Amino acid sequence: MNRPIPGTVQVAVRHILSDQVSGGIFRPRTRTITWRDSPFRVRRPQSGRHTVELTCPVCDTSLLAEVADQARTRRTAVLCLVLAAVCAVVLVAALGYAFHEGGRTLPEGQSLPVLFPVSVIAVFVTFVAGPVLYLAGRNHNGVSLLGPWRERRVHQIKPVRGG
Repeated sequence: MNRPIPGTVQVAVRHILSDQVSGGIFRPRTRTITWRDSPFRVRRPQSGRHTVELTCPVCDTSLLAEVADQARTRRTAVLCLVLAAVCAVVLVAALGYAFHEGGRTLPEGQSLPVLFPVSVIAVFVTFVAGPVLYLAGRNHNGVSLLGPWRERRVHQIKPVRGG
């Protein structure tokens, strides 16, 4: 059992071995990704951020990761969760308003209020942004991968939850 050690965070460096798309016109398209995870325990700084070097055991590539302190990590995660809750409230309000205004029969020559298209746009934006922000807040651990795009295409850093 992996017990959390105070002042550290456990992450997994994921090395993508293959990424294949099969199927096409007559068969459904499926994407198959295979990877190998390697766990690392990284020490958090007391304040601010610092850079650590992790070595991928699969390909021996040196990866740079930025680690944030616990307070900054918690603030970022809470901010994402609060914004997701605000998106949920805006979604419900905008959807209700859009149904209310869109269902009315207007006299000839009168158009819908200006707020109606704004509410329709808000429904679509918050329908996408809400779940994205929620998942970002739940999975944020304060460790992010730095470096060139080529290395980020083959490697990922994923949070490891204690079990």
